[in-house]
Amino acid sequence: MVYFVGAGPGAPDLITVRGQELLKRADIIIYAGSLVNAQLLKAAPACCLIYNSAVMTLEEVVEVMVQGEREGKTIVRLHTGDPSLYGAIREQMDRLEEAGIAFEVCPGVSSFCGAAASLQAEYTLPGVSQTVIITRMEGRTPVPERERLRSLAAHGSTLVLFLSTGLLKQVREELLAGGLSPDTPCAVCYKVTWEDEKILRGTLKQLPELAEAAGVRKTALIVVGEVLGSDYELSRLYAADFSTEFRQAREGEDGNT
Repeated sequence: MVYFVGAGPGAPDLITVRGQELLKRADIIIYAGSLVNAQLLKAAPACCLIYNSAVMTLEEVVEVMVQGEREGKTIVRLHTGDPSLYGAIREQMDRLEEAGIAFEVCPGVSSFCGAAASLQAEYTLPGVSQTVIITRMEGRTPVPERERLRSLAAHGSTLVLFLSTGLLKQVREELLAGGLSPDTPCAVCYKVTWEDEKILRGTLKQLPELAEAAGVRKTALIVVGEVLGSDYELSRLYAADFSTEFRQAREGEDGNT
């Protein structure tokens, strides 16, 4: 069996319980060495074979899985964050399916969740934004034309950008072209939940300079949106004049009491 496991955003104790248990009984671990915290590998048995996929091709990764399966091994493919986001797991799963090898996916805590925790932010504030767009700036790998940043910016939703730290001048240009104000709050979130985490706050017009001044060039998320500001509406769910399945509205009281 091959298990695709989300390692979480960085801190070793933010992997799921299920993911930790799979590491403890793995015979083979293939981990994304450029992004996954190596402290997680301490959970592996002493006899476990460990491969760093940062120096491997897709074919080499799959070959390790296929050979391990032939030998009856338990294989863990350890991806950063949650493997469903920019994890390139579909191509691996398709190869395993073609080879008749069973696999399962163990979800993880994505770095965009870790960023919100470190920012002490809520991405979906009433009256501000009820939508989160997870995307990236076009670079060496293109994005569909309909998903250009300037098009997505037009929605005014909360934006979380992966894989874009080295392209911040282009990010700023695209978001401004999409109608965002230069004063839109933003944050550069470097290695969230790691010991050397950095959280840099500013505005869209300052975005490239924020990262440059701190020496941040990779391994960071960019969060853009008014949810990082101070204005929002209170949730109706907890308003005194709002009835729910579990609580009746109280007459004469409004949502601001």
